[in-house]
Amino acid sequence: MDYNCPTKGLVDVQNDLTWIDQIAPDFLSTIRQRYLILQRIQWLSPVGRRTLAQELDLSERVLRTETDLLKASGLILSSKSGMVLTESGKEVLTKLDGLMSSLMGFPQKEKQLSKLLEIDHVLIVSGDSDQQPQVLGRLGQLLSSTLSILLPDGRNVIAAMGGTTMAAVAEALTPSLSKNRQLLFVPARGGVGERVDIQANAICSKMAQNTGGEHRSLYVPENVSEQTYEPLLKEPSIKPVLDLIASANVVVHSIGDAMTMVSRRHMPADVTAEIQHGHAVAEAFGYFFDESGRVVYKIPRIGLQIRDLTEIPYVFAIAAGAKKAKAIRAYMHNAPHQTWFITDEAAANALLKGATF
Repeated sequence: MDYNCPTKGLVDVQNDLTWIDQIAPDFLSTIRQRYLILQRIQWLSPVGRRTLAQELDLSERVLRTETDLLKASGLILSSKSGMVLTESGKEVLTKLDGLMSSLMGFPQKEKQLSKLLEIDHVLIVSGDSDQQPQVLGRLGQLLSSTLSILLPDGRNVIAAMGGTTMAAVAEALTPSLSKNRQLLFVPARGGVGERVDIQANAICSKMAQNTGGEHRSLYVPENVSEQTYEPLLKEPSIKPVLDLIASANVVVHSIGDAMTMVSRRHMPADVTAEIQHGHAVAEAFGYFFDESGRVVYKIPRIGLQIRDLTEIPYVFAIAAGAKKAKAIRAYMHNAPHQTWFITDEAAANALLKGATF
Protein backbone atom coordinates (compact mmCIF):
# COMPACT_ATOMS: atom_id res chain seq x y z
CA MET A 1 0.00 0.00 0.00
CA ASP A 2 1.14 3.53 -0.76
CA TYR A 3 1.06 5.19 2.67
CA ASN A 4 0.89 8.63 1.07
CA CYS A 5 -2.53 7.72 -0.27
CA PRO A 6 -4.63 5.41 1.94
CA THR A 7 -7.28 4.86 -0.76
CA LYS A 8 -4.91 3.86 -3.57
CA GLY A 9 -5.23 0.15 -2.77
CA LEU A 10 -8.98 0.37 -3.37
CA VAL A 11 -8.40 1.04 -7.08
CA ASP A 12 -7.48 -2.62 -7.60
CA VAL A 13 -10.62 -3.63 -5.71
CA GLN A 14 -12.64 -1.38 -8.01
CA ASN A 15 -11.21 -3.20 -11.04
CA ASP A 16 -12.13 -6.57 -9.52
CA LEU A 17 -15.63 -5.39 -8.73
CA THR A 18 -16.15 -4.32 -12.34
CA TRP A 19 -15.95 -7.87 -13.67
CA ILE A 20 -17.91 -9.25 -10.71
CA ASP A 21 -20.68 -6.77 -11.56
CA GLN A 22 -20.67 -8.01 -15.17
CA ILE A 23 -21.23 -11.64 -14.21
CA ALA A 24 -23.36 -11.19 -11.07
CA PRO A 25 -24.81 -7.68 -10.82
CA ASP A 26 -27.36 -8.74 -8.18
CA PHE A 27 -24.51 -9.76 -5.89
CA LEU A 28 -23.10 -6.24 -5.60
CA SER A 29 -26.56 -4.69 -5.39
CA THR A 30 -27.42 -6.96 -2.47
CA ILE A 31 -24.19 -6.16 -0.62
CA ARG A 32 -24.75 -2.43 -1.10
CA GLN A 33 -28.34 -2.59 0.16
CA ARG A 34 -27.42 -4.59 3.28
CA TYR A 35 -24.49 -2.30 3.97
CA LEU A 36 -26.78 0.74 3.87
CA ILE A 37 -29.27 -0.99 6.18
CA LEU A 38 -26.52 -1.72 8.73
CA GLN A 39 -25.17 1.82 8.38
CA ARG A 40 -28.55 3.47 8.99
CA ILE A 41 -29.30 1.22 11.95
CA GLN A 42 -26.00 2.30 13.49
CA TRP A 43 -26.82 5.96 12.87
CA LEU A 44 -30.44 5.88 14.02
CA SER A 45 -30.49 3.11 16.63
CA PRO A 46 -32.70 2.11 18.20
CA VAL A 47 -34.81 2.46 15.07
CA GLY A 48 -38.13 0.93 14.05
CA ARG A 49 -38.75 -0.83 10.74
CA ARG A 50 -41.12 1.82 9.38
CA THR A 51 -38.72 4.69 10.07
CA LEU A 52 -35.84 2.74 8.56
CA ALA A 53 -37.86 1.86 5.45
CA GLN A 54 -38.64 5.55 4.91
CA GLU A 55 -35.01 6.51 5.46
CA LEU A 56 -33.82 4.00 2.83
CA ASP A 57 -36.79 4.43 0.47
CA LEU A 58 -37.60 0.71 0.68
CA SER A 59 -40.94 -1.02 1.15
CA GLU A 60 -41.52 -2.45 4.61
CA ARG A 61 -41.87 -5.90 3.05
CA VAL A 62 -38.43 -5.74 1.42
CA LEU A 63 -36.89 -4.30 4.56
CA ARG A 64 -38.44 -7.01 6.73
CA THR A 65 -36.89 -9.70 4.53
CA GLU A 66 -33.45 -8.08 4.77
CA THR A 67 -33.54 -7.36 8.50
CA ASP A 68 -34.77 -10.89 9.27
CA LEU A 69 -31.72 -12.23 7.43
CA LEU A 70 -29.36 -9.84 9.23
CA LYS A 71 -30.92 -10.79 12.56
CA ALA A 72 -30.50 -14.50 11.79
CA SER A 73 -26.84 -13.79 10.96
CA GLY A 74 -26.34 -12.23 14.37
CA LEU A 75 -25.66 -8.74 13.03
CA ILE A 76 -28.65 -6.93 14.50
CA LEU A 77 -30.93 -7.21 17.53
CA SER A 78 -34.59 -6.22 17.55
CA SER A 79 -36.72 -5.20 20.50
CA LYS A 80 -39.79 -3.07 21.24
CA SER A 81 -37.62 0.05 21.21
CA GLY A 82 -36.21 -0.76 17.76
CA MET A 83 -33.22 -2.33 16.02
CA VAL A 84 -29.57 -1.99 17.02
CA LEU A 85 -26.32 -3.48 15.77
CA THR A 86 -24.63 -6.28 17.67
CA GLU A 87 -20.86 -6.15 18.21
CA SER A 88 -20.52 -8.49 15.22
CA GLY A 89 -22.68 -6.12 13.19
CA LYS A 90 -20.46 -3.18 14.08
CA GLU A 91 -17.37 -5.16 13.12
CA VAL A 92 -18.83 -6.20 9.77
CA LEU A 93 -19.90 -2.62 9.03
CA THR A 94 -16.39 -1.33 9.75
CA LYS A 95 -14.84 -3.95 7.46
CA LEU A 96 -17.34 -3.14 4.70
CA ASP A 97 -16.55 0.60 4.71
CA GLY A 98 -13.51 0.32 2.44
CA LEU A 99 -15.19 -2.12 0.06
CA MET A 100 -18.28 0.04 -0.21
CA SER A 101 -16.18 3.10 -0.94
CA SER A 102 -14.88 1.27 -3.98
CA LEU A 103 -18.24 -0.24 -4.87
CA MET A 104 -19.83 3.21 -4.95
CA GLY A 105 -17.12 4.45 -7.28
CA PHE A 106 -15.41 6.73 -4.79
CA PRO A 107 -11.79 6.09 -5.90
CA GLN A 108 -12.61 7.32 -9.41
CA LYS A 109 -14.55 10.31 -8.05
CA GLU A 110 -11.67 11.12 -5.70
CA LYS A 111 -9.27 11.22 -8.66
CA GLN A 112 -11.62 13.39 -10.70
CA LEU A 113 -12.26 15.77 -7.82
CA SER A 114 -8.58 16.20 -6.96
CA LYS A 115 -7.96 17.09 -10.61
CA LEU A 116 -10.87 19.53 -10.69
CA LEU A 117 -9.83 21.25 -7.45
CA GLU A 118 -6.11 21.07 -8.28
CA ILE A 119 -5.13 19.51 -4.98
CA ASP A 120 -3.26 16.27 -4.27
CA HIS A 121 -5.77 14.28 -2.22
CA VAL A 122 -9.54 13.83 -1.91
CA LEU A 123 -11.30 11.32 0.35
CA ILE A 124 -15.06 10.68 0.17
CA VAL A 125 -17.50 9.06 2.62
CA SER A 126 -21.00 7.94 1.70
CA GLY A 127 -24.09 9.98 2.52
CA ASP A 128 -25.26 13.58 2.65
CA SER A 129 -24.51 15.50 5.84
CA ASP A 130 -27.25 17.99 4.99
CA GLN A 131 -29.79 15.21 5.50
CA GLN A 132 -27.79 12.87 7.75
CA PRO A 133 -25.77 14.70 10.46
CA GLN A 134 -24.15 11.39 11.42
CA VAL A 135 -22.07 11.66 8.24
CA LEU A 136 -19.99 14.37 9.95
CA GLY A 137 -18.80 11.73 12.40
CA ARG A 138 -17.67 9.57 9.46
CA LEU A 139 -15.58 12.51 8.25
CA GLY A 140 -13.89 12.57 11.64
CA GLN A 141 -13.28 8.82 11.57
CA LEU A 142 -11.68 9.12 8.14
CA LEU A 143 -9.51 12.00 9.35
CA SER A 144 -8.40 9.93 12.33
CA SER A 145 -7.51 6.86 10.26
CA THR A 146 -5.66 8.96 7.67
CA LEU A 147 -3.66 10.82 10.32
CA SER A 148 -2.81 7.45 11.89
CA ILE A 149 -1.13 6.49 8.63
CA LEU A 150 0.51 9.80 7.80
CA LEU A 151 1.81 11.25 11.05
CA PRO A 152 5.35 10.39 12.15
CA ASP A 153 6.04 8.94 15.58
CA GLY A 154 6.97 11.43 18.29
CA ARG A 155 5.78 14.99 18.70
CA ASN A 156 3.13 16.42 16.37
CA VAL A 157 1.58 19.88 16.67
CA ILE A 158 -1.93 20.00 15.19
CA ALA A 159 -3.50 23.41 14.59
CA ALA A 160 -7.30 23.26 14.39
CA MET A 161 -10.01 25.75 13.49
CA GLY A 162 -13.44 26.04 15.07
CA GLY A 163 -16.94 25.54 13.69
CA THR A 164 -19.81 23.06 13.79
CA THR A 165 -18.15 20.63 11.37
CA MET A 166 -14.95 20.68 13.39
CA ALA A 167 -16.89 20.03 16.60
CA ALA A 168 -18.35 16.84 15.09
CA VAL A 169 -14.94 15.81 13.75
CA ALA A 170 -13.34 16.28 17.18
CA GLU A 171 -15.84 13.87 18.73
CA ALA A 172 -14.76 11.11 16.33
CA LEU A 173 -11.03 11.12 17.18
CA THR A 174 -9.80 8.25 19.36
CA PRO A 175 -6.83 7.42 21.63
CA SER A 176 -5.36 5.15 18.92
CA LEU A 177 -4.13 8.30 17.17
CA SER A 178 -1.70 8.88 20.05
CA LYS A 179 0.01 5.51 19.73
CA ASN A 180 3.77 6.24 19.71
CA ARG A 181 2.97 9.95 19.36
CA GLN A 182 2.83 13.03 21.57
CA LEU A 183 -0.01 15.15 20.19
CA LEU A 184 -0.41 18.84 20.97
CA PHE A 185 -3.55 20.61 19.70
CA VAL A 186 -3.51 24.39 19.31
CA PRO A 187 -6.14 26.79 17.88
CA ALA A 188 -5.10 27.88 14.40
CA ARG A 189 -6.57 31.36 14.88
CA GLY A 190 -7.87 33.57 17.64
CA GLY A 191 -11.62 33.63 17.74
CA VAL A 192 -13.25 34.32 21.08
CA GLY A 193 -16.72 35.62 20.21
CA GLU A 194 -18.49 32.64 18.67
CA ARG A 195 -20.57 30.09 20.56
CA VAL A 196 -18.24 28.62 23.18
CA ASP A 197 -18.60 24.95 22.18
CA ILE A 198 -17.54 25.58 18.57
CA GLN A 199 -14.65 27.95 19.23
CA ALA A 200 -11.21 26.67 18.23
CA ASN A 201 -10.14 26.54 21.87
CA ALA A 202 -13.01 24.16 22.70
CA ILE A 203 -12.34 22.04 19.61
CA CYS A 204 -8.67 21.63 20.56
CA SER A 205 -9.62 20.73 24.12
CA LYS A 206 -12.02 18.03 22.89
CA MET A 207 -9.46 16.65 20.42
CA ALA A 208 -6.87 16.42 23.19
CA GLN A 209 -9.35 14.79 25.55
CA ASN A 210 -10.44 12.16 23.00
CA THR A 211 -6.91 11.26 21.87
CA GLY A 212 -5.05 11.52 25.17
CA GLY A 213 -3.04 14.48 23.85
CA GLU A 214 -2.47 17.97 25.20
CA HIS A 215 -3.82 21.35 24.14
CA ARG A 216 -3.12 25.04 24.50
CA SER A 217 -5.63 27.92 24.35
CA LEU A 218 -5.42 31.25 22.59
CA TYR A 219 -7.66 33.87 24.20
CA VAL A 220 -7.93 36.79 21.80
CA PRO A 221 -11.01 38.53 20.35
CA GLU A 222 -12.58 37.67 17.00
CA ASN A 223 -11.87 41.14 15.63
CA VAL A 224 -8.88 43.26 16.59
CA SER A 225 -7.99 46.69 15.24
CA GLU A 226 -4.71 47.38 13.50
CA GLN A 227 -3.63 49.40 16.56
CA THR A 228 -4.33 46.44 18.86
CA TYR A 229 -2.93 43.70 16.62
CA GLU A 230 0.81 44.41 16.90
CA PRO A 231 0.96 44.78 20.72
CA LEU A 232 -1.00 41.54 21.13
CA LEU A 233 1.64 39.62 19.21
CA LYS A 234 4.13 40.48 21.96
CA GLU A 235 1.91 39.63 24.93
CA PRO A 236 3.59 36.98 27.18
CA SER A 237 0.39 34.94 27.37
CA ILE A 238 -0.10 34.96 23.60
CA LYS A 239 3.33 34.77 21.97
CA PRO A 240 4.19 31.21 23.16
CA VAL A 241 0.96 29.89 21.67
CA LEU A 242 1.58 31.76 18.42
CA ASP A 243 5.03 30.17 18.28
CA LEU A 244 3.43 26.74 18.68
CA ILE A 245 0.94 27.51 15.90
CA ALA A 246 3.83 28.52 13.66
CA SER A 247 5.52 25.18 14.34
CA ALA A 248 2.46 23.05 13.47
CA ASN A 249 2.99 20.18 11.04
CA VAL A 250 -0.77 19.61 10.64
CA VAL A 251 -3.68 21.99 10.08
CA VAL A 252 -7.31 20.88 10.20
CA HIS A 253 -10.03 23.30 9.13
CA SER A 254 -13.51 23.51 7.68
CA ILE A 255 -15.01 25.69 4.95
CA GLY A 256 -18.04 27.82 5.68
CA ASP A 257 -20.84 29.41 3.69
CA ALA A 258 -20.12 33.15 3.71
CA MET A 259 -23.48 34.52 4.82
CA THR A 260 -23.97 31.75 7.38
CA MET A 261 -20.67 32.78 8.95
CA VAL A 262 -21.65 36.46 8.88
CA SER A 263 -24.86 35.67 10.74
CA ARG A 264 -23.20 33.36 13.24
CA ARG A 265 -20.57 35.95 14.12
CA HIS A 266 -23.07 38.83 14.36
CA MET A 267 -20.85 40.97 12.14
CA PRO A 268 -21.49 44.74 11.95
CA ALA A 269 -23.92 46.02 9.34
CA ASP A 270 -21.24 47.85 7.33
CA VAL A 271 -19.05 44.74 7.14
CA THR A 272 -22.04 42.59 6.21
CA ALA A 273 -22.85 45.02 3.40
CA GLU A 274 -19.25 44.89 2.15
CA ILE A 275 -19.29 41.09 2.09
CA GLN A 276 -22.65 41.02 0.32
CA HIS A 277 -21.51 43.65 -2.19
CA GLY A 278 -18.45 41.50 -2.94
CA HIS A 279 -20.72 38.49 -3.62
CA ALA A 280 -18.83 36.33 -1.12
CA VAL A 281 -19.85 32.67 -1.05
CA ALA A 282 -17.19 31.08 1.17
CA GLU A 283 -15.22 31.66 4.37
CA ALA A 284 -12.09 30.04 5.77
CA PHE A 285 -9.44 31.36 8.17
CA GLY A 286 -11.37 34.63 8.46
CA TYR A 287 -11.15 35.25 4.69
CA PHE A 288 -14.33 35.71 2.64
CA PHE A 289 -14.15 34.60 -1.02
CA ASP A 290 -16.31 35.13 -4.08
CA GLU A 291 -16.92 32.29 -6.56
CA SER A 292 -13.64 32.96 -8.38
CA GLY A 293 -11.68 32.70 -5.13
CA ARG A 294 -11.04 36.44 -4.86
CA VAL A 295 -10.78 37.70 -1.27
CA VAL A 296 -13.54 40.27 -0.71
CA TYR A 297 -13.05 40.72 3.03
CA LYS A 298 -10.63 39.57 5.70
CA ILE A 299 -11.14 39.51 9.46
CA PRO A 300 -7.85 40.72 11.00
CA ARG A 301 -7.54 37.79 13.40
CA ILE A 302 -4.37 36.57 15.07
CA GLY A 303 -2.96 33.21 14.03
CA LEU A 304 -2.46 31.28 10.80
CA GLN A 305 -2.96 33.09 7.52
CA ILE A 306 -3.79 31.27 4.29
CA ARG A 307 -0.34 32.11 2.92
CA ASP A 308 1.19 30.15 5.83
CA LEU A 309 -0.42 26.90 4.70
CA THR A 310 2.05 26.33 1.88
CA GLU A 311 4.78 25.58 4.45
CA ILE A 312 2.75 23.02 6.44
CA PRO A 313 3.19 19.34 5.46
CA TYR A 314 -0.38 18.19 6.08
CA VAL A 315 -3.39 20.46 5.53
CA PHE A 316 -6.84 18.91 5.94
CA ALA A 317 -9.92 20.76 4.66
CA ILE A 318 -13.17 19.16 5.84
CA ALA A 319 -16.53 20.20 4.42
CA ALA A 320 -19.59 18.25 3.35
CA GLY A 321 -23.14 18.48 2.08
CA ALA A 322 -24.34 19.52 -1.36
CA LYS A 323 -25.22 22.97 -0.02
CA LYS A 324 -21.54 23.68 0.59
CA ALA A 325 -20.38 22.85 -2.94
CA LYS A 326 -20.17 26.48 -4.07
CA ALA A 327 -18.24 27.50 -0.94
CA ILE A 328 -15.85 24.56 -1.31
CA ARG A 329 -15.13 25.39 -4.96
CA ALA A 330 -14.50 29.05 -4.12
CA TYR A 331 -12.05 28.29 -1.30
CA MET A 332 -10.14 25.68 -3.31
CA HIS A 333 -8.89 28.40 -5.65
CA ASN A 334 -6.66 29.36 -2.71
CA ALA A 335 -5.94 25.94 -1.19
CA PRO A 336 -2.31 24.71 -1.12
CA HIS A 337 -1.69 21.78 -3.46
CA GLN A 338 -0.84 19.40 -0.58
CA THR A 339 -4.37 19.73 0.82
CA TRP A 340 -6.26 16.61 1.85
CA PHE A 341 -9.95 17.34 1.22
CA ILE A 342 -12.37 15.12 3.17
CA THR A 343 -15.99 15.34 2.06
CA ASP A 344 -19.17 13.36 1.55
CA GLU A 345 -20.83 11.82 -1.48
CA ALA A 346 -23.39 14.62 -1.85
CA ALA A 347 -20.81 17.41 -1.96
CA ALA A 348 -18.57 15.40 -4.29
CA ASN A 349 -21.42 14.78 -6.72
CA ALA A 350 -22.44 18.46 -6.65
CA LEU A 351 -18.85 19.57 -7.32
CA LEU A 352 -18.39 17.10 -10.19
CA LYS A 353 -21.75 17.86 -11.82
CA GLY A 354 -21.07 19.26 -15.26
CA ALA A 355 -17.30 18.91 -14.94
CA THR A 356 -15.40 17.60 -17.96
CA PHE A 357 -12.06 15.80 -17.90
